[in-house]
Amino acid sequence: MTTFPKNFLWGASISAHQTEGAYKSDGKGLSVQDTRQRDNHDIADFTVAVDHYHHFKEDIRLLAEMGIKVFRFSIAWTRIFPEGRGEINDLGLQHYSDVIDELLKYGIQPYITLNHFDLPQALEDEGGWSNRSTVDAFVHYAETVFEAYGDRAKHWLTINEPNIMLLVDKKILGKDIPLQEKYQQFHHLMIAEKYAFKRCHELIEDGKIGPVPNISLVYPATSKPMDNQAALYFNSVRNWAYLDFSCFGRYNAVFKDYLNRNDVSISFAPEDQELMENHFPDFVAMNFYTTVTVEKPTERDGMANGISDQQSEDIMEWGFYKGFTNPYLKKNEFNWTIDPDGLKTTLQTLYDRYHLPIIITENGLGAKDELTEDGKIHDAYRINYLQQHIEQCGSAIEAGVELIGYSPWSAIDLVSVHEGISKRYGFIYVDRTEHDAKEMTRYKKDSFYWYQTLIETNQLPS
Repeated sequence: MTTFPKNFLWGASISAHQTEGAYKSDGKGLSVQDTRQRDNHDIADFTVAVDHYHHFKEDIRLLAEMGIKVFRFSIAWTRIFPEGRGEINDLGLQHYSDVIDELLKYGIQPYITLNHFDLPQALEDEGGWSNRSTVDAFVHYAETVFEAYGDRAKHWLTINEPNIMLLVDKKILGKDIPLQEKYQQFHHLMIAEKYAFKRCHELIEDGKIGPVPNISLVYPATSKPMDNQAALYFNSVRNWAYLDFSCFGRYNAVFKDYLNRNDVSISFAPEDQELMENHFPDFVAMNFYTTVTVEKPTERDGMANGISDQQSEDIMEWGFYKGFTNPYLKKNEFNWTIDPDGLKTTLQTLYDRYHLPIIITENGLGAKDELTEDGKIHDAYRINYLQQHIEQCGSAIEAGVELIGYSPWSAIDLVSVHEGISKRYGFIYVDRTEHDAKEMTRYKKDSFYWYQTLIETNQLPS
């Protein structure tokens, strides 16, 4: 039986654009997720989602009943600044104040993500993260919410999964970004994060803030030296380039070689070096779903450009590495590999590299849940997935990793980017279909009760 530390932070996570709906309500502006062109029009979009915007009190009450200690959610930038900058929308500002107060009423700590894939469309029209002025707009937005909520919300996350936003640009942003532009965006995203570290520490008494990348440790396909080199490069490009910038304030050597060999040059503003070297996170928030396996591509592989979904393992980018189907790992119905042992290895690797407290802010199983006639959802497959991964969390803590919390994806059902509402992650079922929002009645899944018992006892049954 695995027992967790007394103060361990059990939680659950969501994002604004995948849950809130109300996409034009109360003065909200449009984000890139509201306007993006979608290949599949047969799935639900984000206009209504699961209407968490109007159901947040009910949802928080249910989460409090489940027993969570932290709730990781994101603020929709366009609810605060509908055009990304300029006039503040007071109704949007008040909404998140109400959400925070509702959480605190139940003794739940807010862990707030500043930006989760939903850049204001008005800023995208000006060039988005390719434009340095977007950094300035982000800093002003961050300062605004720090000042508005910092008296009550002490824990903040910066920009959700910037590595995935850029590596899987077509999937997340709905467009392909040329390589030179992609890594100039990388620099701007990371400088924006550095400003967030700085201003959080200056504006919020006892404020703590951390990055929130998606980390998938990369395995070499074989013990061949060239496969190990492929894994070295993809680990750097996918994982460590982002966290080395955050935690060490530098471009690491492997990543710099990767950029040089692709003729990518990064433009620095005069203040960037000082920001990089003097402002650092208090913890690392980590999203984990699986690991990745790569091999060195050959000429026969074509060295094609581009990269697919991070879970699909069909990775092929610029001749440095190529995805390899790991025969030792099973896949779920959505073709994701399941690797709970890899979670422990990832946690150990990350902690050994950065020596900062870690909180897992996403880990979960998407599945096609079925609501029975008597209002039940029997999701033993989700319980099994969580059981295996939480067991490895306990093992990592025993091995010396300072893992302070686990906040899986997701608290309630939400709209997946490519599979709509049919691909469900939540502990709480939301009764709607792809095309019929119905009443969006909430139901507790079997996993809700399982997680409730885990939190109450602080023990994972063997």
